[in-house]
Amino acid sequence: MLARRSISKPDEIAYYLACAPLDATAADLVRVAGCRWKIEECFQAAKNECGLDQYEVRRYVGWYRHITLAMLAHAFLAVMTVQEREKGVSRPTHPTSWTSHPPKSVVCWQLNPAAIPHAATTR
Repeated sequence: MLARRSISKPDEIAYYLACAPLDATAADLVRVAGCRWKIEECFQAAKNECGLDQYEVRRYVGWYRHITLAMLAHAFLAVMTVQEREKGVSRPTHPTSWTSHPPKSVVCWQLNPAAIPHAATTR
């Protein structure tokens, strides 16, 4: 068990129950517990930008397809963002066909329209 005390609220303690090998160190447990926030941010970004939470299906197969496509879109946006950073794009921009609502959180993908492959923008 791992316990964490908040600096701003010292009376509140968060507990983490971990199933780890016997040779795991406290630093390993802290590192893994800290990864939770990265995962939470990833899912929040997928909800805001890819509609991960906007499914209206009645069966498992429909839900599974929706979740798979939303996560695939999220992965695509992540790859495009990394490619832009490698090219040295200094300021992110919204796509020209931006029609969705503004993001609900600070964590969002902002792509340069020039980085989108031409085949993806034409029909």
